[in-house]
Amino acid sequence: MAQYFKIGKLAASFGLKGELVLQHSLGKKTALKGLETIFIEDKKDSFMPYFIESTSIKNDAEIFVKLDGVDTKEVARKLTPKEVWITEENFKKFAAASAPISMLGFNLINEDEDLGEILEVIEQPHQILCAILIDGKEALIPIHEESLEKIDQKNRKVFVTLPDGLLDIYK
Repeated sequence: MAQYFKIGKLAASFGLKGELVLQHSLGKKTALKGLETIFIEDKKDSFMPYFIESTSIKNDAEIFVKLDGVDTKEVARKLTPKEVWITEENFKKFAAASAPISMLGFNLINEDEDLGEILEVIEQPHQILCAILIDGKEALIPIHEESLEKIDQKNRKVFVTLPDGLLDIYK
């Protein structure tokens, strides 16, 4: 199965012809030139492809998107506020290396313990939360300047020093 990465959500419809505003966290201004398909999660782990007719930049974190078959604002409204996913290959092309979302798929290492793969990155004003699985349960691990040691892009690892007892609530 293809690996999909969440890049944002369809925040609003725009205009009368079915355009949408895609809020993304790719970390750089982009019009997603060359991207043909986005995916919307229809139901858990089931992704529906939507083909892109055109895109244009609104600002650093938003893009106007026109999807094939979405021709009225009523149809466009049904797609808001759905999350948008792209394939891993396209994600690597469009995400800025410095963007927090680029840590998706990396392994989170606390001191010498591999805690697992980062499944989701949630950006907040003063920290980033990385979702991982511990014993089959979702754990949200806060990452900020005091806990982050380094990010190893080459080996796809994020090294942290977490406060004592933080992981105990998930075990």
